[in-house]
Amino acid sequence: MQYSNIGKTGLRVSRVCLGMMSFGNGSDRPWVLDEDHAEPIIRAAVEGGVTFFDTADTYSKGASEVATGRLLPTFLSRDEMVVATKVFMPMTTGENGGGLSRKHILSAIDASLTRLGMEYVDLYQIHRWDPRTPIEETMEALHDVVRSGKARYIGASSMFAWQFAKAQHVADLNHWTRFVSMQPHYNLIYREEEREMIPQCIDQGVGVIPWSPLARGVLAGTRNRAGEHLTTRSDTDGFTDYLYSQPTDFDVVERVAEVATDRKVPPAQVALAWLLQRPGVTAPIVGATKPLHLADALAAEELRLSDEEVARLEEPYVPHPVLGHF
Repeated sequence: MQYSNIGKTGLRVSRVCLGMMSFGNGSDRPWVLDEDHAEPIIRAAVEGGVTFFDTADTYSKGASEVATGRLLPTFLSRDEMVVATKVFMPMTTGENGGGLSRKHILSAIDASLTRLGMEYVDLYQIHRWDPRTPIEETMEALHDVVRSGKARYIGASSMFAWQFAKAQHVADLNHWTRFVSMQPHYNLIYREEEREMIPQCIDQGVGVIPWSPLARGVLAGTRNRAGEHLTTRSDTDGFTDYLYSQPTDFDVVERVAEVATDRKVPPAQVALAWLLQRPGVTAPIVGATKPLHLADALAAEELRLSDEEVARLEEPYVPHPVLGHF
């Protein structure tokens, strides 16, 4: 396993981040593993060198954070692990149960730390942009979270590049904490972030930790052009249909399969290897519900694609509307 700094910080993370959304007791999502079944996957990840773990308060209504807090200390000390979580999605009823107001952020970080059983998180991220809250209020509240010692760094997720630039400018103007990472929707099927967001992150020294690196399994072959759903998740995850519905998406899927066949490796390894070689990318956030999923992620970190293979993989791409910001 290789390790890298997040952006221009001194924070070192594994180049594969294990997404914890797939874990948690009592989830209403049939593909989410309970803690007993998640334990061997997390064990294998740690044995493979993974030290970076991403969750969110909203995943399985907090159960993912609970699982993260219970399972990780079995394998790593607090100083060895890098734990990231998120805030924005509604967690309680009422007008202030979600969003990025000062009220919600300060209550949400305490609730997340209680579920995690931790005194702090390493990276506290805003899950989406909140159009109802002035960005000045959000950035000051996040700064106070850091100053209180409840988070070491702050990050952001899918939004427009101008919004991210505005947030950073507000932080600079007021001498508040800046975002050190961006978690964009980015994979071989959806590359719109290459236009503005990723170049901005590279220019500003912000780490890029993409979500959905395998297009929620589509790049691994979980569904096909005929519309067949081949796994439990692909058959029950309607968000995948929203994100990946263009017929040309399967031109990319088929090209990945061709390159994978030539390399004699699974398609997932090729798709992840491509992402790991992209400029600015620190660590893709990889979900795993089977040991094979994790094995592919660890192998991809060592797989090097040639310039010719990269060109073949990128050739079928066509532009998409903005997907994943909302």
